[in-house]
Amino acid sequence: MTVAHGRHTARIEGDFVVFLIGFHINRPLHVHRWAPVMAAMQPMIRELRAQPDRGLLGTHLGWMFGGFTYVQYWRSFEQLEAYARATDAAHLPAWARFNRRIRGTDAVGVFHETYRVRAGEYEAMYVDMPRTGVTAIPGAHAPVGSTSTAARRLGRRDAEDAPVRP
Repeated sequence: MTVAHGRHTARIEGDFVVFLIGFHINRPLHVHRWAPVMAAMQPMIRELRAQPDRGLLGTHLGWMFGGFTYVQYWRSFEQLEAYARATDAAHLPAWARFNRRIRGTDAVGVFHETYRVRAGEYEAMYVDMPRTGVTAIPGAHAPVGSTSTAARRLGRRDAEDAPVRP
């Protein structure tokens, strides 16, 4: 990944949703149980990237909680829920397959967490990193003026200097 040099922050217009979804490998030797869970995610991500009107703003895969976790940014909870229940999308059949074949075996656990974020109620700072997280979503910019500090990005201060110069 290419490093975006310098400081970058994010700007997402309006409310949005942060959605964590992933799985925990409870029994590493039971590859036949957890590998299908991992494999089921990629078609959904490809589908969502190809259909931006479904509401996915961005997604990133990482290793946490003893398994793989996607951090996703959605335009709204309503669009996230609509995708989860859509009969014309990849998620519903994958969910049904999981419930038939894997649920209850304890070889792999799945989870999700959903956070609604109101406009202006978040802030982010990335320094000398590839575009990831919210800075991978269109609207990332160099933090200057009203976005130069965390407090300013959250609208808490107008004219105070940063405690440490970047």
